[in-house]
Amino acid sequence: MSDICLFVFGCIVAFEHGLRVGFNFQCPHGEVMVAARSYYSEQDGSDRWWSFECQPTPEGLGEPSDCWWDDINRAGIEWTSTCTRNGLVAGIQSKYFESVLDREWQFYCCYYKRRCPYSCMKTSDIPAYYREEGELVIPSYGYFIRGAQTTFSGVLRDRQWKYILCRMTDFDCDFENF
Repeated sequence: MSDICLFVFGCIVAFEHGLRVGFNFQCPHGEVMVAARSYYSEQDGSDRWWSFECQPTPEGLGEPSDCWWDDINRAGIEWTSTCTRNGLVAGIQSKYFESVLDREWQFYCCYYKRRCPYSCMKTSDIPAYYREEGELVIPSYGYFIRGAQTTFSGVLRDRQWKYILCRMTDFDCDFENF
């Protein structure tokens, strides 16, 4: 891991891993994921090299009161996961399976008081085409990653991602927004 400090947003923690190996990445306490980049390698088991970045949450959001590992997918199938309990994505883990040339995925989610998501949207496919370089960088300060939807091509042995991005209320709310 390495730290990059920016004047406006504070320090960003960056993480990288190797191909065809499992990894477990968690942002430091009080930070959430703000970027995900991947590069495809057919010669290395049709796997992707991944890197992630974190950033501290805005002061008004407060400290996370609880964090947990959410739903896991199975390698070789489509997957949709949004952090339960209005959580925000603060990490990700994955295990590579040689038998299907794909990975299982699981988000690490954190709950901030009783804040609720709104103005949610899905990104376009990342990467735009299978086997290309993919990059998500949060498009606007104040948006957070809440989850993702992936498709898997059994022929091309690759995934495309649509990340679920939301804003969070500035006030506590008493309901869970699915």
